[in-house]
Amino acid sequence: MSSSSPPAGAASAAISASEKVDGFTRKSVRKAQRQKRSQGSSQFRSQGSQAELHPLPQLKDATSNEQQDLFCQKLQQCCILFDFMDSVSDLKSKEIKRATLNELVEYVSTNRGVIVESAYSDIVKMISANIFRTLPPSDNPDFDPEEDEPTLEASWPHIQLVYEFFLRFLESPDFQPSIANNFSDFLVKASWSFDSEDPRERDFLKTVLHRIYGKFLGLRAFIRKQINNIFLRFIYETEHFNGVAELLEILGSIINGFALPLKAEHKQFLMKVLIPMHTAKGLALFHAQLAYCVVQFLEKDTTLTEPVSVLCIFMFLVCINRISL
Repeated sequence: MSSSSPPAGAASAAISASEKVDGFTRKSVRKAQRQKRSQGSSQFRSQGSQAELHPLPQLKDATSNEQQDLFCQKLQQCCILFDFMDSVSDLKSKEIKRATLNELVEYVSTNRGVIVESAYSDIVKMISANIFRTLPPSDNPDFDPEEDEPTLEASWPHIQLVYEFFLRFLESPDFQPSIANNFSDFLVKASWSFDSEDPRERDFLKTVLHRIYGKFLGLRAFIRKQINNIFLRFIYETEHFNGVAELLEILGSIINGFALPLKAEHKQFLMKVLIPMHTAKGLALFHAQLAYCVVQFLEKDTTLTEPVSVLCIFMFLVCINRISL
């Protein structure tokens, strides 16, 4: 049977040709591709055999002296990852972890004095183990956010609860930024996680980063610099980053809080980063958020109106020149 099959290259070429009508991909083909992507769309890949989890006692049933150690044990237990691409493997352990994460969310939300200094390390390790991973390249190099379904994270049943725990941790009255001040590496990884195709994850990240910016005064300049670096790489190197709109939403709030007169570094960010972003591919996907950021600057300093207008005209001419080429 294999001898009668056409060569892989010929078959691929035939399929490629059949998908095109007047240079455009048929809607039926795009729909089939979207369905296929949504069915096998995890960004998580198993790293080998997983440990089997066993239920730990409930925190509410433990004595006050036992609760802190049990809390840390549960955090450590939730560092174990499972392969959600295999829907039948480790079902018991997956459910134990899901229930444990739910318990942790409720525990930090409804109790005072449970987030002590000794727990910070285990908390950060658990969050990092679950949400930080290498994001694979898109399954579809021609991915169009306006046409195609995004790649959804298959392990979302666990990751969503980790993000919810993270937010409760940051919002807890017991949270002390001074203890968790060594957050630089964590923030770098978190900012690059905005490239996730899953819009649910980007929405959580947006809220998390906004909370961190509000609580860590000493890290605000670092966060702005990291966003600046992502945008520069997006404009001049990759021309692709899934979380541009979400980062611009955060920036809109940040810019609104800038004190007057505006610092030179803030004006430079407007002229050398935000305005050049108008020439980026996929502008339609984040134009509203970008325009809001620019307007925030102009409302704070009207003297920027003329140079911004001139630069925008220049950027428009650059775009026209690209199209004509």
